Amino acid sequence: MLTVDFERLGVRPGDRVLDLGCGGGRHAFEAWRRGATVVALDRSEAELKEVRAVAGGMLAAGELADGAPGGALNGDALAVAVRDASFDAVIASEVLEHVWDDTGALAELVRVLRPGGRLAVTVPTRWPERVCWSLDYRYHDTPGGHVRIYRQHELEAKIEAAGCWLRGSHHAHALHSPYWWLRCATGVNRVDPPWSVRRYHDLLVRQIEGRAPGLAALEHALNPVLGKSLVVYAQRLTS
Repeated sequence: MLTVDFERLGVRPGDRVLDLGCGGGRHAFEAWRRGATVVALDRSEAELKEVRAVAGGMLAAGELADGAPGGALNGDALAVAVRDASFDAVIASEVLEHVWDDTGALAELVRVLRPGGRLAVTVPTRWPERVCWSLDYRYHDTPGGHVRIYRQHELEAKIEAAGCWLRGSHHAHALHSPYWWLRCATGVNRVDPPWSVRRYHDLLVRQIEGRAPGLAALEHALNPVLGKSLVVYAQRLTS
């Protein structure tokens, strides 16, 4: 399930791509499929172990014809251990809402991006996120949880201040907003979710696996008003 539109980001074969806060690696895998050299960076060794395992499986299945150049790196968003201007594109998907010093993290993203390089940042959309916060404090008040809710203009102003010009935005994952509202309303950390949550989850899995084209069309139509994620594209200034 991709949040970033790779066509809008403009990832091409041979590009050097950083997926910062890669989690399970969904965006890193797509960049590898497109022939990029990818560094998947995360603080969690457990997540990186999974990324390495999936990348190995993709190689074995012949999904990555030219290998998987780059690798998975343990690191911190506030101190990325690479040289300045190392990447043609940087992705930070659902990361900044977890970082107290988001200004410092954006400065690092731009530092490692070459002049003219492309940036994609995604965060939870403001009003769906506010509903989740109001329904269950455990959704955000937890170690490693969300520490802020962004207004779009606030995020865009921070990206511009870090040394980029904006290249557009959109929303994604509209059908995920009601799912998270339902989870929060019934107890977000329940070990045994109620039937309604399980059935909705099964529905999302069908959509993600491409087995429900009607749902994909519905989500596309609802994204502008109900999208769970805000995606902002930018480009590093050349001078």
